Amino acid sequence: MPKMKTKSAAAKRFSMTGSGKFKRRRMNLRHILEKKPNKVKKRNGKADLVHASDVKSVKSMLPYAAKN
Repeated sequence: MPKMKTKSAAAKRFSMTGSGKFKRRRMNLRHILEKKPNKVKKRNGKADLVHASDVKSVKSMLPYAAKN
């Protein structure tokens, strides 16, 4: 069977943690930041985990990220 291809867009956006979960960046931090509260900007600057309902699709896009 041929090798499976990784979706390069997904590889740039998601990475796997040591415990096997997928890490992602939050949105809404590119422009129009003046009207957003500091609390929102601070939270969006931090990484977050992929929601449980989306893990299956992320795993299919990154076949070699999860070996377990």
